[in-house]
Amino acid sequence: MRSGLCYEGCKKMKKMESLKRIMLLFMSAICIAGQTYVFAYVWFDYYSELIWKRYYMRGHVMIIAFFAILLLFFSRLYGGLRIGYLKTTEVVFSEMFATICVDVIIYFVIVMLSLRIVPPQQIGVMFVIQALFDVVWINLCTWIYRNIFPPRDLLVIYGDRPIEDILAKFDSRKDKYNVCKCMNISEGVEKICTEACERYDAIVLWDLPSETRNKILKFCYGKSIRVYLMPKIPDVIVKGAEQLHLFDTPILLVREYQLTLEERFFKRLIDIVCSLILTVIAAPFMLITALLVKLYDGGPVFYKQVRCTVDCREFKILKFRSMRQDAEKDGVARLAKQNDDRITPIGRIIRKIRFDELPQLLNILKGDMSFIGPRPERPEIIKQYLEEMPEFIFRTKVKAGLAGYAQVYGKYNTTPYDKLKLDLFYIENYSLWMDLKLMLLTLKILFNPESTEGISDTQVTALKSEEDK
Repeated sequence: MRSGLCYEGCKKMKKMESLKRIMLLFMSAICIAGQTYVFAYVWFDYYSELIWKRYYMRGHVMIIAFFAILLLFFSRLYGGLRIGYLKTTEVVFSEMFATICVDVIIYFVIVMLSLRIVPPQQIGVMFVIQALFDVVWINLCTWIYRNIFPPRDLLVIYGDRPIEDILAKFDSRKDKYNVCKCMNISEGVEKICTEACERYDAIVLWDLPSETRNKILKFCYGKSIRVYLMPKIPDVIVKGAEQLHLFDTPILLVREYQLTLEERFFKRLIDIVCSLILTVIAAPFMLITALLVKLYDGGPVFYKQVRCTVDCREFKILKFRSMRQDAEKDGVARLAKQNDDRITPIGRIIRKIRFDELPQLLNILKGDMSFIGPRPERPEIIKQYLEEMPEFIFRTKVKAGLAGYAQVYGKYNTTPYDKLKLDLFYIENYSLWMDLKLMLLTLKILFNPESTEGISDTQVTALKSEEDK
């Protein structure tokens, strides 16, 4: 009887998933088509008359199709089409950011086609109309989505570690998740598996011992029950493994990590070219920032600090000073906290707009850092982390970066254990395309205030204080 319930629930879920995919595809198509229509109107009404050689209809179709393809690429990259998966505000922000990128690119394309600087006012008006369309359409789609697809009922299975953090995260997305019940593994695998076949839409396996987790996972897989699994560090490492076959036996090859000669060459080439270009572009802003920092309290402009890069090699990272000169007069290493009173008014502004990081372009040119990689930590903080999790040393398998996977998909106050897993995912799945993708995604997080939040008052570094363990 219970197996029949599992089967019927699985069958119903598959139908709902198919309907969901069709709806999201339709909603995304309308979103792209609506914005493309606005561009097509502006193109035919104004810009097509400015190009040096008149187009036939095929030429007009090509430029409009080019706009649509660009918009689809940036929308998928930044998550502007992930209705129902991300928060409404994040979807709207992502789609508007994608639209800005495409409108800027298309403006320069029009300038090249016109062989002169053309007025940008029409592009500005076009963006306003597109932005209004984005807000209305995405909110409408979200309302429809939430009324058709209610939040999933979840059963959370947990072990010895506290679950308040993950429950709070699920609770922040009540439109998507509904935690109905929590069970500890001490209740027994058999009882948990029996409970899993009840009315739940999915099971959450939260930080369980591998042996117990694997039993429950195989049971759920056999019954076609959806599972949300918190990966352990070995899981992340294995995910980047190469699939081989020894005759008729499948084998996973986990390599000792090392970039190939070609990957190292192109990664370094990208670092040099991009840092040179950005240094030239950022020079006026760096000069203004330096003057403001100096004029505020007369202290040093730059803040130099020892950090660790590949193989724990130490180097001095450069930043514009954003804190008081006596911020760490007791010699204790501390990460910035929320509303940290050590940060100066000028420092608060340059941190918000990330100008304090600009001098690190010189670290990249020197070769101590790369554009993309795990953020460099201080030796003393690494020592603290290693006491809690020896695997933290895995982050130093690659050169430190100005931005990285953990910065794009996490926040400043993401726990070290989660940051480690994010950075390991980057290390084990490295490709030049991933570097380029993360560079583009970094542009988006520069405008996301959550990514600059300090750690909580209960944390000395990013590790929880003893009272919270």
